[in-house]
Parts: sequence; structure tokens; C-alpha cells
Amino acid sequence: MGPDGILYITTGDATTPETAQDVNSINGKILRMTLDGKIPSDNPFPNSYVYSYGHRNPQGLVWVGNILYASEHGQSAHDEINRITPGANYGWPVIQGNEQKTGMITPLYQSGEETWAPSGLAEANGKLYAATLRGNAVREFQLSKKQTNSVVTGLGRIRDLYIDGDYLYFVSNNTDGRGNPDENDDKLYRVLLRDL
Repeated sequence: MGPDGILYITTGDATTPETAQDVNSINGKILRMTLDGKIPSDNPFPNSYVYSYGHRNPQGLVWVGNILYASEHGQSAHDEINRITPGANYGWPVIQGNEQKTGMITPLYQSGEETWAPSGLAEANGKLYAATLRGNAVREFQLSKKQTNSVVTGLGRIRDLYIDGDYLYFVSNNTDGRGNPDENDDKLYRVLLRDL
């Protein structure tokens, strides 16, 4: 839910990359709709749920004030953190990583040849926190410094996270068939943000 009371939804390209560039398809998009399923009159494309396009596999969304950020899986690397602008084209499959093309947005952060597989996204104190699956970490993104690093490691695949007050909550996802579960996986964890 956005601060405007509207629902925002991520959709992957469904392994048909070219549909991410087609504003008449809902694949590879961030969509925006009212709670009763209607198209908001101020959406960027008339009579369309499409809010932004050119995404491969966006996963997490978080609002920082009135700014929307999204985490996104690249094909096999070049995972992204994007600042979302209504009607903007985020380039997939035409560009990825730091590649540039007129009319397309390059990400705030991208993983290069490394794979994070970011999913859930949260914010506190000017920092974004992303759960990462292949990255096996909670990753911190300092918006003012454009820096990133892993702040929680050693627990395997992290699927989602949530911030409440001084605490970061996150869940591991090692029993999904892609991880290496311990006997007692999966778990919900709670850590103090100041300890990260």
C-alpha cells in the first residue's frame, strides 16, 4: 500500500523478456490499482494498471516518504535497487546493470556480476534493507552515500524482512528446495538495528 491508499503490485516478465517493454502487457511491471480493483485516473498510462515498466522480476517495494523503491532480480546477475518514477522505463531486456540508453532508467544500485537475488525491502534512518536469497544476507543500502554492504550473514537464504521501531525482523528461506537447511530451519529472527 502506498501513502496514497493505492495498492502497488510487482510482476515478473514470466520468462518472456520482450513483454517487459510492452505497456499493453502486465508482465515485467509495477502495477497500481485501487483496493476495489479499478484503474486510478492519475495512472501514467490511460486505462492501464501499469505504473512503471521494463522490469525483469521486481520483488520488494518500500516507500520512503513519497518515494517508492523496488528490489529486482536480474537474469543471472545485475540485480537492482531502483527508485521508481511513474511511467518510467527501467530498460529490461534492452539494458541491464550500468548500461544506458536514452529514455531508460539505470538502477541506483546493481550487483554487477554478483547475484544477490533481492526480495523483501524495508527502510529505516535513510537506509534500505533488502532480504537476499542467493546473497544469503540482509543487505544495507545507504541512500545518502550510495554504498552497500551485507549486515547479516551466515543464516542462509533470507526471504523477507520488516522494520518495527528499533528492530529488524527477517525470515530465512532455506527449506524452499534451493537452500541448505539446518535441522531447525526456517526461522523468524529479530535484531536491533543499532547492532547492525
